[in-house]
Amino acid sequence: MLRRLIIMRHAKSSWKEPGATDHERPLNKRGQREAPVVAAHLQEIGWTPEVVLCSDATRTRETAELMLETLQPRPAPSYYASLYLGGIHELREAVAALPDDVKIALALGHNPGWEGAVHWLSGQSVELATSNAALLEFHGDTWRAALQGEHAWHLVDVVRPKALLSAD
Repeated sequence: MLRRLIIMRHAKSSWKEPGATDHERPLNKRGQREAPVVAAHLQEIGWTPEVVLCSDATRTRETAELMLETLQPRPAPSYYASLYLGGIHELREAVAALPDDVKIALALGHNPGWEGAVHWLSGQSVELATSNAALLEFHGDTWRAALQGEHAWHLVDVVRPKALLSAD
């Protein structure tokens, strides 16, 4: 079975909230604009996630909420403290627990962990600026099996909202 994993960095956040910790930073206007654009593009190209695995930080939760308003059918989100500042180990743990009938999953998190995760999975180095999404594929029977070997996934593309917005 073809499995697809979207590893996406949260949308652009604001540094202007007085007293907000890193974990509490909300999205800024650019982030609020870009998240739905990425969601619409994923839907258009047939990469609509069935589940969303999301860091519990405010900026990732807000990114997920904006994307969920666009995606149809609306995927079920799950929030993980471990994905806040987590990397490949935490991502593998969350993804391996997915039901095997799920074909497409979206993982929303942070750098540097997400760039490292894409490299571990695919062997490719990518820059994941805010709202960028790495699209990965693997042929395998289970999510757990798909996460056993380093460099086993194929990096199909990196979605960049700046390119999508400039194409309009």
